[in-house]
Amino acid sequence: MIPAAFDYARPTTVEEACAALADAGEDAKVLAGGQSLMPLLRLRLAYPDALIDLDRVEALREIRDEGDALFIGAMATHHQVMRDPLVREHAPLIAKATATVADPAVRHRGTFGGALAHADPAGDLPAVALALDAEFAAVSAERGERRMPAAEFFVDWMTSALEPDEILVGVRVPKLGAGWGVHYEKFHRTAQAWAIVGVACAVRRGQDGVEEARVALTNMGPTPVRATEVERSLQGRAASEDAFKEAAQRAAEGTSPPGDLHGSSEYRAHLARVLTARALTAAAAG
Repeated sequence: MIPAAFDYARPTTVEEACAALADAGEDAKVLAGGQSLMPLLRLRLAYPDALIDLDRVEALREIRDEGDALFIGAMATHHQVMRDPLVREHAPLIAKATATVADPAVRHRGTFGGALAHADPAGDLPAVALALDAEFAAVSAERGERRMPAAEFFVDWMTSALEPDEILVGVRVPKLGAGWGVHYEKFHRTAQAWAIVGVACAVRRGQDGVEEARVALTNMGPTPVRATEVERSLQGRAASEDAFKEAAQRAAEGTSPPGDLHGSSEYRAHLARVLTARALTAAAAG
């Protein structure tokens, strides 16, 4: 099917992009890598009046060190992110999860910011951003820049906190220091499929056991979900496989997993418990 007609702008700076989006009005869409939006356009499930293509805004591809955090530009491709030395050293959970996204073709075109702004709860990166307490930077022509914590960015199914005139310019990710281990565990049908359930996990170990645990779940509700009961139950516990299995039994508490042809809500709850135990064990070992 051929997409519906739309106006097209291809700015080269963030300022030009914001101005073009403001001029286009509320029925415009921002185009990043196009791996999610283009199929929707072809099926006419999305029919914007205008597309603002960010492909030539080179400033949005930068990955930089900000001392206690990394700033990952929204237009950095998945391939760029997973291979970047700064990301691999200071945000290895992002590198690990990004390596599981779709296939090499998609990873070379799809973007870090696009995957997050799309806000698909079955996507890999939203849960990772939540587990890492990431901060999202957005700009608009009228109001300038504002920042939002990951806990406030994902507001509903396929819905982010971005206003119609805002562009996501990047994500600030706090560095994990000594003692942290991370892991992303994903259950899916084929290499290219979305996660049926995924678990993003970070564990900080001390001499007396688990000092802090962060666990976020993929595809267990309309948004990524922090498994707060798991996190609380592990604090101060021994970093043992038995402790992780016991805590993981609470992974599905407070969630609302969907049921579909790939698995019932009960099956997803079971997967969340199993995968959380695996992810915690791997993160603590790592």
